[in-house]
Amino acid sequence: MIRISGHGRAAAKRRVPAIPMGKAPCSGNRDRRDKPGDDRRAERVVRRTKIAIATGDPAGIGPEIALKAALDPKVRAACDPILIGDAALLERHAKACGLAVNLRAVARIGDADWSDGRVQVLNCARDDATTIELGKIAPAAGRASIAFCAAAIEAAVAREVDAVAAAPQHETSIAQAKIKFDGHPSFVARQTGTPEDDVYMMLCAGDIKIAHCTLHRSVRDAIALITRERVERTIRATDAALKRLGIARPNIAVSGLNPHAGEGGLFGRDEIEMIKPAIETAAAAGIAVTGPFGADTMFHMKDIDAFVVMLHDQGHIAAKLLAPHAAVAMSIGSPILFASVAHGTGHDIAGKGIANPAAMIEAVLRLSKAV
Repeated sequence: MIRISGHGRAAAKRRVPAIPMGKAPCSGNRDRRDKPGDDRRAERVVRRTKIAIATGDPAGIGPEIALKAALDPKVRAACDPILIGDAALLERHAKACGLAVNLRAVARIGDADWSDGRVQVLNCARDDATTIELGKIAPAAGRASIAFCAAAIEAAVAREVDAVAAAPQHETSIAQAKIKFDGHPSFVARQTGTPEDDVYMMLCAGDIKIAHCTLHRSVRDAIALITRERVERTIRATDAALKRLGIARPNIAVSGLNPHAGEGGLFGRDEIEMIKPAIETAAAAGIAVTGPFGADTMFHMKDIDAFVVMLHDQGHIAAKLLAPHAAVAMSIGSPILFASVAHGTGHDIAGKGIANPAAMIEAVLRLSKAV
C-alpha cells in the first residue's frame, strides 16, 4: 500500500551546480550543547546517514532489487534508505514479485520519516508509467530511469542525501528515448558540472578495487583515448577515492594496454610512451603507484589497494569472476558519492521475484561506510 505525504513532483530534470569535494556538512554525529542555565545534561543527537537508491529501468529488475535493499536489515541498520522512483511503478513491482512492502511516498526528502519502518519513496511520478511493460525495451522506460537517476544525483548535490546507489540502466531504452548516455560515470559528471574526463568507474569486488581509464567505447576508440594525461588523471582520481574510503596511504598498481604490458616494446610501445611516464609523474607527486604490469597476472599481487586498467574488459572480467552477483561500480572523481550495481537490467526475469539484490545491498553498505 502507498501512502502519499506532501504534494508535487520531484524536479528530476533540473540541472544542478557542482559542489566542493568532501562530506556533507551535517554528516556524522553532532552535539547539542546545553543552553546557559539549562540543567539538563548534554544530549547527543545522531544524524543518520541517508542514501538515495535510484530505482533504475522500471521495465527491468531495478525496482525489485531496490525494494529488497531498502527492506534489508543490514541496510536499515547502516542508514536511512530512500527510493527514488515512481511509487505506483514500485507498487506494481512489489505485487508482481510477491514482496510485502508498505511504501510511504513523499514529494520532498525532508518529508521522509523512517520511524515506523515503512519504505520511503521520493515520488517521481511518470505520466507514461502505465505504458511501461515489464521485460520490454521502450523509450518510456529509458526516460523514466534517467529521470530517477538525475533526481537522486540532484538530491546528493543539494546535500539532502549523503550518497546515491543506482540500479541498472538499459542503454537501448535510453537511446530510443534519444537521451545521451554512455554509462554512469559520464552521466554523473554532466549532472554535477564535472568535466567528463575527470570521472571514472572503479569496480569493487570484495577487497579488490579496479579503476578504468576507458569504459563504454569500442576497443578502437578506447585505445585512441589512452594518453599519458588520461592515465595520470585516472591514477590521481583512484588515489583520492581510496583516501576518501579511509585508506590513508593507498598502494596502486597499473596495467599495461598490450599483452605482457608490451614486453619491453616487442608487442607495442604504449606502455613505454604513455603509461610508464604517467606512472612516474604520479609517483613524483607522492602517490604510491607502480607498473605497468600485464593485466592477466597483476590481480594476484599482494598489498595492493586498487588496480588501474586501460580497457573495460581488463577490469570487468576479473571483477565479475571474483564477485558474479555482488560487484559494485563506484563513480570516482565527482563531488558526490555515487555507486551502481555492476550487472544488467535482467529484463528476462523482471517481475518474477527472483532477482538477487546482493550487489545493490553491497553498494549501499559501501557508501554508508564512506560517508
